[in-house]
Amino acid sequence: MNKFLLILVLALIGLFIIETPSIAQVDIKRSDDEIAIIDQKIMMPMRDGIRLATDVYRPITNKPVPVIFSKTPYNFNSWGNGKERKRTYNRAMEWVKKGYAYVVQNERGRYFSEGDWDILGTPTTDGDDAFTWLAEQAWCNGKIATIGCSSTAEWQMAVAAQDHPAYAAMIPAGYGAGVGVVPGFYEQGNWYRGGAMQMLFTSWLYGVQNDEIRPTFPHDATQEQLIRASRYFDLAPDRPRVDWSEGFQHLPIKDIIKAVDGPIGIYEKMITRKPNDPAWFEGGLYHENMPFGVPSLWLVSWFDVSTGPNIALFNHVRENGIDEEVRNSQYLIIAPTLHCGFRRAEEETMVGDLNVGDARLDYDAIYDGWLDYWLKGEKNGFLDTFPRIHYYTMGKNEWQTAETWPPQAAQMTAFYLNSQGRANSLFGDGKLTKQPPKMDIPDTYTYDPYNPVPSYGGNVCCTGNAIQGGSFDQSQMETRNDILVYTTEPFKEGIEISGFIETTLYVSTDVRDTDFTIKLIDVYPDGRAFNLDETILRARYREGFDKEVFMKQGEVYKLELSAMSTSNYFETGHSLRIEVSSSNFPRFDRNLNTGGNNYDESKGIQAHNMIHHSSEYPSQIRVPIMKTDDSQSNK
Repeated sequence: MNKFLLILVLALIGLFIIETPSIAQVDIKRSDDEIAIIDQKIMMPMRDGIRLATDVYRPITNKPVPVIFSKTPYNFNSWGNGKERKRTYNRAMEWVKKGYAYVVQNERGRYFSEGDWDILGTPTTDGDDAFTWLAEQAWCNGKIATIGCSSTAEWQMAVAAQDHPAYAAMIPAGYGAGVGVVPGFYEQGNWYRGGAMQMLFTSWLYGVQNDEIRPTFPHDATQEQLIRASRYFDLAPDRPRVDWSEGFQHLPIKDIIKAVDGPIGIYEKMITRKPNDPAWFEGGLYHENMPFGVPSLWLVSWFDVSTGPNIALFNHVRENGIDEEVRNSQYLIIAPTLHCGFRRAEEETMVGDLNVGDARLDYDAIYDGWLDYWLKGEKNGFLDTFPRIHYYTMGKNEWQTAETWPPQAAQMTAFYLNSQGRANSLFGDGKLTKQPPKMDIPDTYTYDPYNPVPSYGGNVCCTGNAIQGGSFDQSQMETRNDILVYTTEPFKEGIEISGFIETTLYVSTDVRDTDFTIKLIDVYPDGRAFNLDETILRARYREGFDKEVFMKQGEVYKLELSAMSTSNYFETGHSLRIEVSSSNFPRFDRNLNTGGNNYDESKGIQAHNMIHHSSEYPSQIRVPIMKTDDSQSNK
């Protein structure tokens, strides 16, 4: 081939590449011709005039069909080549093939949707209006289900409180960011745990929140114009990658996103909210005083940031649904995975460095059975055979079933903190015993906010490279003197702990305010110590999250920490351990110990903290140990 012909061929190839539709475009056109009607960039009107960008995928049929509805803050523009956009399209086609319409919509203020975006504050009326619009379409049979994990799940609960007649069922997974206040938890959408900020929102909002100024289209733009624009203007910002192991170090925390030259938006407002700020009780968070009227299949993970409040909400709805049918139509799956990692379980499922065995479930069959029953009215016997609670017990590495949570066979057993005042580090003398010590010989440690205990594994998500979630050997971390270590004797027989783990500490300090942390550990005979769950309490909130009560030097205070959750089998020779400290950073923000706002402070002071344990001060953990009598177990 001569040089001229080669140049001509390359030019033609380049022209072909430029003019050929993307993979997503080709797939959409082919599917449109064969199995689906696809209607993109429908601007669905809300009652206040705001319009939300919506894509509809529905089967080619003359019969009305049920709707699977997914609302999300993420980009689903199918004209791009991004992984999320292809995933949305492929997921839609799967549901179309099963006889459902699949509808995906951006939250207000996201991408092509109009209005202002507010994480954890999406109006519940948006969901209600969407159900009404969908139910009125000639192609809809009047039955709608919602589905999604994390941010595509968090809005569902508050909308369920509206009890829309078309809302037939829901499958929320990893939904803790939609939980405000439920019995035992006051987290305001995972923003807090025990009054301490969960810093995942800093890194997550860096990548998600809108800047003060963002590109928008005219309100009168037509559907045709928006479809054309979406092929060329994706509206997805390309933000520089941040080393969050360094970025989280910045003080004050209110300026962290600004310090990495990130978008200025909702974070700067939310970081100033205290747990009882009235703003938490407006918009899209579900609170315990709201009704609930939708059959639900809840999916929870043992190593998710929101395990405790997720399970607590399931229990709350079972007891407080609007009628008996709703209360009896609540089901729960608890998997041993990370945030939204249900389908990533394998024959040997790893969560961090811990192998929890074959944790797979046939989620496709479960979803199909659940939705066909509620939306198509099929008498498939799904509810006759599916267990109320399907939970995975680590250590045994097997799925088990129960009718309640905790399982009825679980008995709360107290283990008391005990030492001769030298529980510091793995090499100390801290023990967990069945009886409290008679005399108070407190353990003392120094918490320095400039040298906090680093987060290592744990129940976390969305923190970039700063924390890898899951279970890891904590024994090297336990060599620090600012970690108190309390351990049972090795168990002579294996025991299963399944349920909520409660903690009571008696503490004192020389500062106005500080934090106290707990980590639950399974200790192996070879000394490896794998974390199961963790919690924290900012001491100023010990009397309730509606007020701040500061500490006085020399006084002993009783603290009740929010519950941890697990199902774990401690084999013969294993031990139960807890770590007590005052930081777990950057899982939680550092308490600077001044008694100030914390979010706007740059200078902290050291706290000299004490854990008291005696018959007068019975510091303890209470764990749900399963009975071994098979006749009374829920297995």
